[in-house]
Amino acid sequence: MAWATVFRRSDEGELDWSARLTLTARILAVNIFALALLAGGFFYLDSYRARLVDERREQAATEARMAADALAAAAPDKRPALAFRLGQTNGTRLRLYGADGRLRLDSFRLGPPAYVLRDPRTEAWQRKVARFLDRVIDRVVDAEKPTLFEEPARDRLAAWPEAMLARRSGSVQTALRRAPDRTPMVSAATPLAGTRGEMLLLTGNARDVVRTVRAERFWFGIILLVVGLVSVLLSTYLARTIARPLRRLALAAHRVRLGRAREVQVPRLPSRRDEIGTLARALSDMSQALRQRIDATEAFAADVAHELKNPLASLRSAVDSLDLVKDPELQKQLVAVIRDDVHRLDRLITDISEASRLDAELSRARFETIDLGAVIEGLIAAREARGVPNGVRLAFARPHKGVAVLFGDGSRLARVIENLVDNAISFSPPGGLVQIAATRDGDDVVLRVDDEGPGVPPEARQAIFNRFHSIRPDGEAFGRHSGLGLAIAKAIVEGHNGTIHVTDRDNAPSGARFLIRLPAAQK
Repeated sequence: MAWATVFRRSDEGELDWSARLTLTARILAVNIFALALLAGGFFYLDSYRARLVDERREQAATEARMAADALAAAAPDKRPALAFRLGQTNGTRLRLYGADGRLRLDSFRLGPPAYVLRDPRTEAWQRKVARFLDRVIDRVVDAEKPTLFEEPARDRLAAWPEAMLARRSGSVQTALRRAPDRTPMVSAATPLAGTRGEMLLLTGNARDVVRTVRAERFWFGIILLVVGLVSVLLSTYLARTIARPLRRLALAAHRVRLGRAREVQVPRLPSRRDEIGTLARALSDMSQALRQRIDATEAFAADVAHELKNPLASLRSAVDSLDLVKDPELQKQLVAVIRDDVHRLDRLITDISEASRLDAELSRARFETIDLGAVIEGLIAAREARGVPNGVRLAFARPHKGVAVLFGDGSRLARVIENLVDNAISFSPPGGLVQIAATRDGDDVVLRVDDEGPGVPPEARQAIFNRFHSIRPDGEAFGRHSGLGLAIAKAIVEGHNGTIHVTDRDNAPSGARFLIRLPAAQK
């Protein structure tokens, strides 16, 4: 898998990393690329050196013209002293050739030379290193390599091509060569005005150009070294602050995927206030929510298995006894038991199926505007049409239209109301009264269901909303309720961002009051 980080599971459950390019390497590569762009400044140094050499050639041409004019105007016996002074002043060597091309005057023969060419073999190692760097950089930038400067065996005008070109053109000509120590040698030749073919040749060792370029290169190298060190430190810092936390999160996620440890602590990185900290806390919350969902699923599966065992055991016992019993009356009783157990299983499986699908269906449900008063009114009418046992009466205070309006799933909310009303009817005494009300309280719609039954003990007011928790009234046949009604009602209410709880009725000796709060629809 190119250009991607992959991991494999080892025998110890660790995370083995293999990658073409890790995040740390990418950070370092980006910074090194920036350094490479900065290193391109060596090309600028080459162009800088070329400009200095061009300026020195122009300077040599100007000095040659001025010296030629001065020598042409001077008397013949004054020329040697003038040439010597000019050479000492400008750091150059002046040679004067006659019309026949023979050397007539040489400033170096009149006194101490203005410059001395150095033998690279006798210089210190530092200068050898500098010349080596010069050669490397010249090779990298493909710099033009001047010819080697050598003094002619016979110093005549014909030995200097620039002087012969200046004689033919009648103007100043320059040339560039290199000394044995790789320093530039600049020469300029020009005819002497008003003379019979006399030529002036000026040569100089532009050592200061090399010193200037090497000084710039030295400081540029120092800057590049400092920037490189800072870049590496920044890359290391970024790797520690970005790559390492991501690796910790990836390792934790890998352990969560393996599922070998029941509780995997995903680092929350509370000190991080950036995107990585947000990611860490989101992954931690997600893993905790996943663990809670897994625990809830495991608990639900265990409860389902337990609840199914009772009717299955009763059913098996009745079926096994049916073949052994010969009395027709006893056989009828056993068949009735089998029929009740089958109905009980059917009801239990239906409720279990609805409870297991509830969360997923609510997450996909599209809420719409619902008038809760109209929903309750329709449910009560249908319930009364089917008949209410034990003469229990239903009373509903219909709110004004538009008061109890909310966003939700109408069929699910109807199931909640139906479960609460059925629960209230089953606990009501004969001829009792069940009161239903829906009102607006601030930003909430409040649904209230009151009955005249025995009420719910304070210690059981939370447990009655658990799955398969069932407290039934005295005298009710066993198995008529699955114990999932209130659990389903609570899940639906919480899926609508609401709350449900049970209290005692106000100013009444007995009875329970179920209160539901749901967010009202905003106009």
